[in-house]
Amino acid sequence: QVQLVESGGGLVQAGGSLRLSCVASGRTFSSYAMGWFRQAPGKEREFVAAVTWSGSSTSTANSVKGRFTISRDNPKNTVYLQMNSLKPEDTAVYYCAASVNKYTTPQIPNAYDYWGQGTQVTVSS
Repeated sequence: QVQLVESGGGLVQAGGSLRLSCVASGRTFSSYAMGWFRQAPGKEREFVAAVTWSGSSTSTANSVKGRFTISRDNPKNTVYLQMNSLKPEDTAVYYCAASVNKYTTPQIPNAYDYWGQGTQVTVSS
């Protein structure tokens, strides 16, 4: 079992930056691949980025590639999502998730075993 708590969301103007953090507690953090998803009102949950247990491999959605970067710090039990050049269409609740498939970077929600409660990101135009 692992518990995930996101932070770092907020209101930002278009073109601005935010860094989301997700702190894990419970089982060994390095036992999991980690991912970020987002969900806007009336839309399905959407893959954003994922990273393997070691941080050596990542994957990023085309919609955010070149603007968002996922990273992790295993000694700190934390995964980050650095978001630059934010756009109004990035507005959503952002969730971090943990997958026991630690050597992969899953892009579908069903591949993840644990979820955080989410943090709101709002980008104004």
